[in-house]
Amino acid sequence: MPQRRAEAIENRIETAEQSLAGIAPTHGGNGEEADYPYIANYAKGLPHDDAGEVDRDAYRLMVRALQSGEWDDFERIPLGGDKPLGTNGPEQRALVNPQAGLAFDTQGPDAQQIAIPPAPRIDSPQNSAEMGELYWMALCRDVPFSEFGTHPLAEAAATDLTESFSDFRGPKEDGRVTPATLFRGDTSGDAAGPYLSQFMLLDVPLGTLLIDQRHDTVEEGLDHVLDFPAWLEVQRGRSQPREERDTKDRRYIRNPRDLAHYVHHDALYQAYLNAALILLGRRTPFDGGNPYHHSDNQQGFGTYGGPHLLTLVTEIATRALKAVWYQKWNVHRRLRPETFGGRIHAHLDDSVPVEYAMIDEEILESGALAKAQHRWGVSLLPQAFPEGSPVHPSYGAGHATVAGACVTVLKAWFDTSSVLEDPVVPDARGRRLVPYSGDAVLTVGGELDKLAANISIGRNMAGVHWRTDYTASVRLGEEIAIGLLREQTRLGNESAHFTLRRFDGTSVTI
Repeated sequence: MPQRRAEAIENRIETAEQSLAGIAPTHGGNGEEADYPYIANYAKGLPHDDAGEVDRDAYRLMVRALQSGEWDDFERIPLGGDKPLGTNGPEQRALVNPQAGLAFDTQGPDAQQIAIPPAPRIDSPQNSAEMGELYWMALCRDVPFSEFGTHPLAEAAATDLTESFSDFRGPKEDGRVTPATLFRGDTSGDAAGPYLSQFMLLDVPLGTLLIDQRHDTVEEGLDHVLDFPAWLEVQRGRSQPREERDTKDRRYIRNPRDLAHYVHHDALYQAYLNAALILLGRRTPFDGGNPYHHSDNQQGFGTYGGPHLLTLVTEIATRALKAVWYQKWNVHRRLRPETFGGRIHAHLDDSVPVEYAMIDEEILESGALAKAQHRWGVSLLPQAFPEGSPVHPSYGAGHATVAGACVTVLKAWFDTSSVLEDPVVPDARGRRLVPYSGDAVLTVGGELDKLAANISIGRNMAGVHWRTDYTASVRLGEEIAIGLLREQTRLGNESAHFTLRRFDGTSVTI
């Protein structure tokens, strides 16, 4: 065996042994669980009282299981609704995979080896700003992306996010949120050209198939969880009627509701597999560090070719999920936006006998909340999905972590400076694609960063995640991918390296 490969294998064995020995970074939450117990953290799916607060014994049993890791302790966690422990029927939603973050992997960093910063607290201006953005996203669900520059709701959202919130950290122009920056991701690629990435629109070549990206649709203007009793049932984890999907009226994604619907039903790596197939089908040049980029008589296949890429871009998804599930369940346990909307509603509504003085005043005094109250008659955050959020904590986000990991693999694999020729946008009704007429040059790297933001922020547009769930999680996924790619370069017989631009704009060579 060549010496370099033998050393690489020995290094991987040593890394695995260290992981099993418990060597990991320091993980820490934001202190809410101690400062505001049973109020400020995730508890969806557990028993709740009529004010929407979790049963304290049930919460303690959940935390006990997460700390012990014992199967029997997880089985003792009671679920919500009116049914006693042990009689949970099919109408009761189960907790989603709270043991996933305790797994170890034989490739790439283990789930516990990468940390993310504490999430914003519910008593902070940053959290208020994130909630204000979510109210505006709900209000703008049926506004076409192509009309963001001129639509009165988009203009009102940009003004309110600028003037009502002192710590909004989304993209801005000259210190202000504008319709051009509204609801976008925070990379330079996100700011260039149309809101949607080309990889969400272009036909996908799959062998002898050519798949257009028109999707089934849901009813315009139909939002969910719009009264407190419905909100309470959702918090208890009671299953809701499924949404009605129109499988005949298929359209290209044209507005936030369409994007939210896409990320409600997608396979988590679907958009990135599509992007890989599009780039391979267009014969996009590989990164200059690919060893076969410089060969006159060899080409990559099982290593550093198409099959190698297609395996990695899907396989990395499970690595990302385990890492973010550790953060969700074992570290942060951040409450979902829908739950915080219920706290705001209860605080302001005299019919609910609780007050939450810790809620930051900026969200209570914002134009976002006032506009939502005027439209729906409640302070709840309207949900795009009948069931609201999934039954697992909010921070980090699974979709966003997978996005960060898969997009990082793609940025490492291809020449990200390549220009995507003949870009397109949907027409106003989403029936067909038309040429993009703007001046922006759309590069592979920029559109991949935009793809990660589209998928991640699409979940925010549904009302189930916060902005920092996106920003922290794509970077978590990025670190998972860099770790796995570093192993790939060490274990192959070829001499290879990758250079890519991170989400924060810095460059890294793997």
